[in-house]
Amino acid sequence: MILKGSQRGGARQLALHLLNDRDNDHVTVQDLRGFVAGDLYGALAETQAIARGTRCRQPVFSLSLNPPRDAEVGVEALFAAAERAEQVLGLSGQPRAIVIHEKAGRRHAHVVWSRIDPEQMKAINLPHFKNRLRDLSKDLYLDHGWELPDGHKTNGWKNPLNFTLAEWQQAKRLDLDPREIKMVFREAWQHSDNLNSFKNALEERGYSLAKGDRRGFVAVDIHGEVFAVARWAGLKTRDVESRLGKSDTLPDVAAVRTALHQRMSRQLRAFVKQDRAEKQTALQPLADERRRMVKHHRGERARLERLQAERTKLENVERAKRFRRGLGAVMDLLSGRVFKTRRENELEAWKGLTRDRAQRESLFFAQMKERTDLQRRIDTMQARQRHERMRIARHILDVLKNGRSSPEREPSRRRDRDFGMEI
Repeated sequence: MILKGSQRGGARQLALHLLNDRDNDHVTVQDLRGFVAGDLYGALAETQAIARGTRCRQPVFSLSLNPPRDAEVGVEALFAAAERAEQVLGLSGQPRAIVIHEKAGRRHAHVVWSRIDPEQMKAINLPHFKNRLRDLSKDLYLDHGWELPDGHKTNGWKNPLNFTLAEWQQAKRLDLDPREIKMVFREAWQHSDNLNSFKNALEERGYSLAKGDRRGFVAVDIHGEVFAVARWAGLKTRDVESRLGKSDTLPDVAAVRTALHQRMSRQLRAFVKQDRAEKQTALQPLADERRRMVKHHRGERARLERLQAERTKLENVERAKRFRRGLGAVMDLLSGRVFKTRRENELEAWKGLTRDRAQRESLFFAQMKERTDLQRRIDTMQARQRHERMRIARHILDVLKNGRSSPEREPSRRRDRDFGMEI
């Protein structure tokens, strides 16, 4: 599984992120170890408070464990991976919280350790933790028999198609897949050998080259979003400048945005807005179905938890009745019968705990199958919408390049062919 870890502070912000049930179908605080507090907010606040007695500004280590998309990974496997990570990081015995997120029919986990050694009142150093997590990640893939990602196959940690968080968030604001955006810049770079050819290649794909304030060469799309050329093409700044020269001859971002705004007609902007609204409307039934499914699944889990709690309470009462009172209790203590009864009760309690866990896991996998089927339908519709959106963007660029201000100048038959879509 993919392991991503970081040292950090901000206990309250981290707790808010881990307990966010708005973006996740289900959130479960699976384990709290070594804290006085009984909840995640209190546990992380406790770590932050202890860290004030030290110079450490990043008192916790946060690790995410992401199994492959199609893998069925139980709680035990996630716990085992967390234990192995704890050992290789050198955090054995430190206070720890494990939170499990379920989203889009998948399960992943977050583990947070306190880095503060309470006896020496200093933070535990974690040298080369990225390399250690990389090696452990590969071992976990091999141990579970999962197909190795390309990054592990080539002994490289970062795949060229991976993205930073900033790149991903920027692409999400446009509601486009960032892989599509990055491939635009890579293909434009590969098919050009100077400034003019690169500029033309980007314009064919809907991007206008401009001079950035601090990032040298940038590109502006038809919505005014700015993309750093070097970062999105996967290049070094000096390599870009070596081929393209200086960006002084290009207009700045403000001028490019103004020119794009002037060239886009009111009808085209209205059409783009309408298209987005129609796609959102088309997705709404699936979004509603997802909300109903999540509500139903949460209800099933709450009902199972309530029934298990009631059963456990009754079983505890029955086990307690096995201990006699008064003179009988004295006789049982002298004969050793009380110790035999206690061992039997402990064994039954452990079997009950294992039984309840198996029931919860069975319910999870059944719900995950339903959620996965729904997510497959959502992904299919979104992929089709992205394809249509890219086609619309190319058409708008064609309108701008040819100086047409409105699609209404075209014959109705062609307009129907270009703009007609099934959503």
